[in-house]
Amino acid sequence: MKVDAPNSPVASVIVVSFNTRDLLRECLLTLRRAADDVSYEAIVVDNASRDGSADMVATEFPWVRLIRSETNLGFAAANNRAFEIARGAYIILLNSDAFLRPNALRLSIEHMNANPRVGLAGGRLVGRDGSWQPSARMYPSILNSLFMMSGLAAKYPQSRLLGRMDRTWADQFQPAQVDWVPGAYSIIRRSVLDRIGFFDERFFLYYEEVDLCRRIRAANREVWYWPDIVVEHLGGESAKTMEDSASISSGSKIELWRMRAGLLYFRKHHGNFGAWTSMLLDRWWYRSRALRNSWSKSAQRKARVANFEMAIATLKQAWRDTRGGTTSPPRPW
Repeated sequence: MKVDAPNSPVASVIVVSFNTRDLLRECLLTLRRAADDVSYEAIVVDNASRDGSADMVATEFPWVRLIRSETNLGFAAANNRAFEIARGAYIILLNSDAFLRPNALRLSIEHMNANPRVGLAGGRLVGRDGSWQPSARMYPSILNSLFMMSGLAAKYPQSRLLGRMDRTWADQFQPAQVDWVPGAYSIIRRSVLDRIGFFDERFFLYYEEVDLCRRIRAANREVWYWPDIVVEHLGGESAKTMEDSASISSGSKIELWRMRAGLLYFRKHHGNFGAWTSMLLDRWWYRSRALRNSWSKSAQRKARVANFEMAIATLKQAWRDTRGGTTSPPRPW
């Protein structure tokens, strides 16, 4: 294992932290064990965690380059701060709740060295129990959203048409060129990043990696999924630490962020019509579900109606906050 090579490490591993101290510790310990002989540096960007994450890193991992932010920058902006100081030829994005399996880092470097046209790639994400997580995906679109919302994608996962969003029809053990891979783990060629620019900081959370992959492909570079790179991923751990407020619950706050980001994404890549159509589709789906459950007087059905009505209200707020996907609200969201 080679940590923090003095001049030019092969890889810069960037971990954005937000209130996941114990998982962050496990992430860094696993990184150290799984790095083999790869020369790398580790950079942790702490997004104003309240649980002592930054102090833990400073005390227990002095070899990590630590950036302490006084505010929650979100995923895109926090990574961009690390990009500015990263020295590696490759940038590795690693969630604090993601843990490298043996050889993952070495295989990532080897694959990128052997495939110079690849600008960004990801591996096979699995849960603690080894269960597969969507790891290679198609771009969000109105049609793909319709398939997902209608339940057709879940009902017919082997259909190349209906199951195309998460490529559920594909063999998860076969490498493939794809539209995008999740940001829980990815490797990016630094020279490509310097060419196309960093993350679009208008995305606070969600859709930022989709946008980056689109820009990489637009620059005539490829995005790949390599299943022999295995990363254990929990998912949603930072979201669990969100504080409730009098105006909106933590779960609704995360949903508001997702809706805002979705509107920004569709407006950027599909224009006004795309953002408007996306909003109408979401609103139709929530209203139809509320209507479907309103015929029953059971407490469970009433709770569902209330949740769908809250989602409609959240969607309206996201539309107002982003002015129809044209403006990103000030950070932190």
